[in-house]
Amino acid sequence: MAISQIKKDPADRWIIDPMKRFLSNSTMSGIILFSSAILAIVLSNSPWADEFHHFWEINFSIGFFEWELSKSLHHWINDGLMAVFFFVVGLELKREIISGELSNPRAALLPIGAAIGGMLIPALIYLAFNPSGERSGGWGIPMATDIAFALGILYLLGDKVPVSLKIFLTALAIADDLGAVLVIAFFYTSDINMISLLTGGGFLLVLIIANRIGVSNTLFYGIVGIGGLWLAFLMSGVHATIAAVLAAFTIPARVKCTESVYNKKLTELLSQFRNARPNNSPTVTTEQLHILEEIRYVSKKALTPLQRLEHSMHPLVAFIIMPLFALANAGITISSDSLNLLTSSITLGVFFGLLIGKVTGVVGFVTIFTRLGWAVLPKDFTRQHLIGAGFLAGIGFTMSLFISNLAFEQKIYVEQAKMGILLASVVAGLIGYYILKTAGKPE
Repeated sequence: MAISQIKKDPADRWIIDPMKRFLSNSTMSGIILFSSAILAIVLSNSPWADEFHHFWEINFSIGFFEWELSKSLHHWINDGLMAVFFFVVGLELKREIISGELSNPRAALLPIGAAIGGMLIPALIYLAFNPSGERSGGWGIPMATDIAFALGILYLLGDKVPVSLKIFLTALAIADDLGAVLVIAFFYTSDINMISLLTGGGFLLVLIIANRIGVSNTLFYGIVGIGGLWLAFLMSGVHATIAAVLAAFTIPARVKCTESVYNKKLTELLSQFRNARPNNSPTVTTEQLHILEEIRYVSKKALTPLQRLEHSMHPLVAFIIMPLFALANAGITISSDSLNLLTSSITLGVFFGLLIGKVTGVVGFVTIFTRLGWAVLPKDFTRQHLIGAGFLAGIGFTMSLFISNLAFEQKIYVEQAKMGILLASVVAGLIGYYILKTAGKPE
C-alpha cells in the first residue's frame, strides 16, 4: 500500500494536518505578531486601558521556604519567556555557523557586512539626534531587525523574489541578532553580582563538559540551563537572555547515528519487519513491535539534539511568546500629547535610524564589500532587490522594543522609542514590499 493510500483519521485530516501547515507558515507568524501589536494599541486606547496596563504589573512569585523571586508579569515575559526566544535564536545561530549560510566565510561576508552596516549607521543616526545625556543610551534600539516580520513580508511575495534574496535576508537577520545579543551583553546590563555570575559560569562549564563527553539528553540541558545558568544570570545583573544564547551554544550538534549508518540500519530493520511472522491481526506481533521501537530510536539518533529542539520550539516562540511579548510591550496611548512623542529626539532618532539608517548601512556596506572583492552578489540578485531587503531590515519591531525597555528607566522615553519603532517598522515594511514587488526576477 502506498503512503498516499493510507487512510487518515478525521482528526489528522481536519485538525492535526491543517495545524501543522499553519505552524510551518512563516507568513502567518508575522501576521499574528502584527495583529498582537495592533491589539495592544487598541486596548491601550480603549475604555479598558487602565485594566489592560495594570494586568501586566500583577506580581507573580516563584520559590520555596525563605527563597523567593517575585516579578511582575511584564518582567516575567521580558526576562523569562523572551529568554526562550533568545534560546531559539542561539540555536539558529549555531546551526547557521556550523552548516548554514554563515559556515562558508566568503559566502557569509555578504550578509555579515550588511548586518554590520545595518547596525552601525542606524546607531550613528540616532546619536546625531541624541548626542548626550540619558537619551543617548537608546542608540542600540534602531540597530535591531525583526526577522519574523521581515521574512513574513518577504514570503508574502512568494516566487516573485529570488530564493537567494530570502537566504540573504535570513542570514542578515541572524547575524544582526548576534550583534544585538552582544550589544545587550556589553552595554545594557545593570550592576553585576559577581557571586551569581560565577555560579552561572559554573553551570555553563557543566553544560560545556556535558557536550564534550557526548551527553545528548535535552532534558538534562533544560534543567541545568534553566534551573542553573538562566536563574544565576537573572540574579547576577547580566541580562538573563544572554544565558539563553550561551545555553543554546552548548546544545550538541552531533548525531549519534550518521546518515550512512542510518540507511544501513533502517534497511536491515525494514527487512526484519517484512520477514517477521504475521499474526493475521490488526495488531503487530511482539517481534514487530520491538522492530518498530528500534526504528523510532535509530531515527531519533539520526537527528541532532540542536535540530530537534529548534524544530520543536519554533512554533512556541513564533505563535505564543513573540505575540505575547508584542501584546505586553507595544501598547501606546494616543492622546493630545502624542504630537510631542512624534517630535521628540528619541522618536526621530529611532524612526530615521531604522528607516534611513538600515537601508543606507545595508546597501552601503554590501557595495563596499563587493567593490573590494570580498563578497559577490548572487546572479539573480539585483540592486533593487538589495534596496528592498535594506528597507525590510528596517523593521525593528520585537528586538527594538526589547532593547528600549533595557535602555531607558523613564516611561516617557520608552513611549517615545515605541512610537519611533512602530512608525518606522510600518513605513519600512510597506516601502520594502513595494520595491520588491515591482522588482521581479532577473531574466
